[in-house]
Amino acid sequence: MKSVAFVRGSPSPPLPQPNGRKKLVMNQSQNPPFPPCSYQMYIDGQWCNGEVSQTIGVENPATEEIVATVPAGTASDANRALEAAKRAQRQWASFPPIERAKLLHKLADAILSERDRLARTVTLEQGKPLKEALGEIGATENFIRYAAESARRIEGDITPSDNPNEEIWIRRVPYGVVVALTAWNYPSALVARKIGPALIAGNTVVVKGHECTPLSGLELARLAECAGFPKGVLNVVTGTGRTVGKALTVSPLTDLVTMTGSVRAGKEIYRAAAEKLGVLRLELGGKAPFVVMEDADLTNAVEAAVTARFTNCGQICTCNERMYVHEKIADDFLDRFVARVRALTIGDPMQDFDMGPKISRAEVEKVEALVNEAIAGGADVLLGGKRLHDRQFSKGYWFEPTVLTALENDAPIFQKEIFGPVVPVLRFRDFEQAINYANETEYGLSAFIFTNDLRRIMNLSRNLQFGEVYVNRPNGELIQGFHNGWRHSGLGGEDGKYGLDGYFRKQTTYVNFA
Repeated sequence: MKSVAFVRGSPSPPLPQPNGRKKLVMNQSQNPPFPPCSYQMYIDGQWCNGEVSQTIGVENPATEEIVATVPAGTASDANRALEAAKRAQRQWASFPPIERAKLLHKLADAILSERDRLARTVTLEQGKPLKEALGEIGATENFIRYAAESARRIEGDITPSDNPNEEIWIRRVPYGVVVALTAWNYPSALVARKIGPALIAGNTVVVKGHECTPLSGLELARLAECAGFPKGVLNVVTGTGRTVGKALTVSPLTDLVTMTGSVRAGKEIYRAAAEKLGVLRLELGGKAPFVVMEDADLTNAVEAAVTARFTNCGQICTCNERMYVHEKIADDFLDRFVARVRALTIGDPMQDFDMGPKISRAEVEKVEALVNEAIAGGADVLLGGKRLHDRQFSKGYWFEPTVLTALENDAPIFQKEIFGPVVPVLRFRDFEQAINYANETEYGLSAFIFTNDLRRIMNLSRNLQFGEVYVNRPNGELIQGFHNGWRHSGLGGEDGKYGLDGYFRKQTTYVNFA
């Protein structure tokens, strides 16, 4: 039986300007009445239940209602999917890339045709505002489309040999079976970001989404089936990371693991894959510094700081996680920034609000603990600072947009990833101190700099220890760029021609034609 689906999520547009709406409004009665729905896994071109009868409930983080169930997969289910992918891979790789691209274009077309439905699924399972979810579905289509357009850009080399009548052929060939493990913050776009380049390269794929947000991946499998992908080329399984994710990682059938998630989860996968010397692409956490120099355009910097912190309830790995503001303009900047954050509205993500809930009880409690720890350590609360529990927010995982000031850069709030609608602020006195503050972290994913001095921009580009730097703009990587983390933020990278290259390995053939 084929599964039915809901909808929600993606890379988000800038937050709207204040419009006079009352802050903190939640009308849960306006949520559309979706009855709980039972999904199945998609393995070898078939919709199927798991080996055991247990299921996992998918919770709407705005209401705490169970909106769907999925199979609680086992290691045996993971192995079935890997075996199907292994069987299908050789034939799939034998297709000319342009033929693989035709199927990816059909999938992209199907995503566009079901944009509204898919966006609502994202919002139901993840909690982001519907307008942001629509943006995520746009990104989902873009990732698939860009991969399809790369079909004629798969190139190798022919190199002269030292020997007479001989050439050296260096080809880019697929790894084989790719396992894609995705995070809950962008449940649709992250799947597309991985399966697009993996499939155009000639790999087959087994996807496991996070257990909090498995529906979007299953919906993409449904559309891929409708597009005519051969059985076994794309498989989607459900279950926990400790059971299904681990089984997929350690299996000898897996040739490459690409994962987006936390540093903790990345280290567990690293350890699990070590025994078989597994090939990994890990996009992990971030603690992005947001540096505002005294010559910055403050209007632009304030808007970017709000967008980069509070989009998707602050649940983006490239988010503005800590702000450093030059002491000469700090008072003016903070007055504007706090006023702008105060104007944000919170409420039912299916309605027109700026911010929805956190993803889960555990996540909102983590944010609450970090804020309480900061306050106990002497941080001043300029705005917010607590969970929302009143009548309008009696259900769901809500936290106020929060701005804190602190005195030391080694405070936990400046060093631990928050991944929520909270930002600490620290003043700095000069350019050198700003660079030092920014680099004092174990992470290395993204950083922001606001200045109109080209010399400073070039200096920062050389000295900031981050894989992705945004200058005078909010976050939001583009598909033709390269999204990669340094240090504890990961291995490898995604997007563009460099990301595509990560789904190939090289084969060298010495051809003697004497």
